[in-house]
Amino acid sequence: MFPDHIIFMKHLDRHNFNQELEKKVKKVINDHGLINDHDKVAVALSGGKDSVLTLHILNKIRKESDFNFKLLAIAVDEGIHGYREDGIRSARNNSYKLGVDLYEVSLKNELGFTLDQVAKFYQTACVPCGVFRRYLLNRTAYELGVDKLATGHNLDDEVQSFLMSFARADVRRFGKFGPKQERIHPKMVPRIKPLWLIPEKEVGLWAVSNEVDVHLAECPYAYQSLRSRLKNYLNSLEEERPGTKLNFLKFFQKNLKIGKRDVKLYECQICGQPSSASTCKVCEMSEHIKQEMKLNKEDRENK
Repeated sequence: MFPDHIIFMKHLDRHNFNQELEKKVKKVINDHGLINDHDKVAVALSGGKDSVLTLHILNKIRKESDFNFKLLAIAVDEGIHGYREDGIRSARNNSYKLGVDLYEVSLKNELGFTLDQVAKFYQTACVPCGVFRRYLLNRTAYELGVDKLATGHNLDDEVQSFLMSFARADVRRFGKFGPKQERIHPKMVPRIKPLWLIPEKEVGLWAVSNEVDVHLAECPYAYQSLRSRLKNYLNSLEEERPGTKLNFLKFFQKNLKIGKRDVKLYECQICGQPSSASTCKVCEMSEHIKQEMKLNKEDRENK
């Protein structure tokens, strides 16, 4: 999946590369105050290269630096047959190897359906997937008493998200960007992004050069997304003009009020979780899905 990394491997000083990577992550943590002493930090662990690097590097920092914080991991099984099983296996292997407690939740157990079952009700499966994943990660982190939820968003992810919001004229989402989100509701666990300045290519190189067990397969629904098309376009731009992605990030950081969210949240009247309306998006979508599944069942029985 990363053929260019194999070429670079022959000339790579793995020790220095790892040190530089760790240095960049520490800089983001220090400059933006991502982690405080005695914090309880949970890594959103999918088993992919980004979340696995986040887990490994935070565990190393926790053990070898002055940072004094607790570390755990949360994995969400969306129910994508033939794909998510390998990611969960990788999450379990890495957590066990590092001695980090892993908590697993699934859409099937928590909401009563899998992503495979509901994908057909939406133009792209990424819509319900994103909503349900964020919901379960936040709810689980809150129930575990977590202070910060660390995600594996890298530099490429951030630039893609910015451009997607521009394309959709969704300026409200700008407040969600940046390496750290403040707590805007007692039940909303702040997100942090330790890999904020790490290009995706370096994450892949880290996984290959250190022979880490990561799940490299691409989600079978990814081709449907705007993000996938933007990713390919940005990669081609970066190849022609190295530094383009970082320049985008610097522009956004300088000219937009990222990380500052002027929004009032309530509690969902059904599930009690944070929501911008009286009923949260998860409960609203769940009800729609259950109705669609009921209609589909009735149609099959009538045939």
